Amino acid sequence: MSYNVFVTCPIPQAGIDLLAVQCAPLDVGPGDRPIAKADLIEGVRGRDGVLCSIGQPIDEEVLAAAGKQCRVFANYGVGVDHIDLPAASRLGIVVTNTPGVLTDATADLAWALLMSAARRVVEGDRLVRSGEWTGWNPMQLRGLDVAGATLGIIGAGRIGTAVGQRSTGFRMKVLYVDQRESPDLDAIGARRVDLSTCLAESDFVSLHTPLTEETCHLISSAELKAMKPSAVLINTARGPVVDEAALVTALKDGVIAAAGLDVYENEPVITAELLALDNAVCLPHLGSATRSTRSRMAEMAAADLLAVLSGREPGHRVVL
Repeated sequence: MSYNVFVTCPIPQAGIDLLAVQCAPLDVGPGDRPIAKADLIEGVRGRDGVLCSIGQPIDEEVLAAAGKQCRVFANYGVGVDHIDLPAASRLGIVVTNTPGVLTDATADLAWALLMSAARRVVEGDRLVRSGEWTGWNPMQLRGLDVAGATLGIIGAGRIGTAVGQRSTGFRMKVLYVDQRESPDLDAIGARRVDLSTCLAESDFVSLHTPLTEETCHLISSAELKAMKPSAVLINTARGPVVDEAALVTALKDGVIAAAGLDVYENEPVITAELLALDNAVCLPHLGSATRSTRSRMAEMAAADLLAVLSGREPGHRVVL
């Protein structure tokens, strides 16, 4: 049996190859620009299934446009805050995602941001490339010590836990904030604390919470002021977890020392003032961007889409 499927944007070939065996027509959205909502609605219309990504808001209008025959929206990514899950449930559309596979890649990137912000790597690279570096100087680009420092983890899921486990080689003290205890973090000597304690005692604060009504602007002016002036904030979770305007003010005024960011409140639009700051390391949402991880995500999303269309239970159903 052949299925009518739309992939909203280009994905690694491994996923396309998997779909192509059972899907015709199989259409893929543009890769040179974000798909416009009107084009997205037209693209999903009449489809049996849709493979979407975190870059496209999937609201009730989009879901309804797919038609009564549409059975699944397979999300290329873990976060599903861009999908109207209650509407999908009402319309009888299964939503899947790709958890687990990107844990290590995202945890590695969180550490890349942490080290880059602490040791002023981007500033140093810029200085060398400018041709203005005049040689070694005892006072030049002094950064922050990582070894022996305190790492605060907010959100002890798969990625937060992996970030904490990587800290053992740096002899760090680890604090974590979560609704429940984490046996894996406890095993490395980490201590579960409340948010205020974590902010006050940590030298590095790394965010790993999903985006919900409760976590939107979880880190704002009051929380930033509760951190050490020498502290660094790392965000590889979701942009709106941090109040971007408050963060800009905190970085400009020395409330905290630096930030390493892979996600933004209104991405791809980023506050111009943030981009102008030397003490902010800014990446273009690269958390899962390794070749093997992105290919595995494509395969996982494609496999779950085909599972639903063939009447089987997908491996990664998102449950309300």
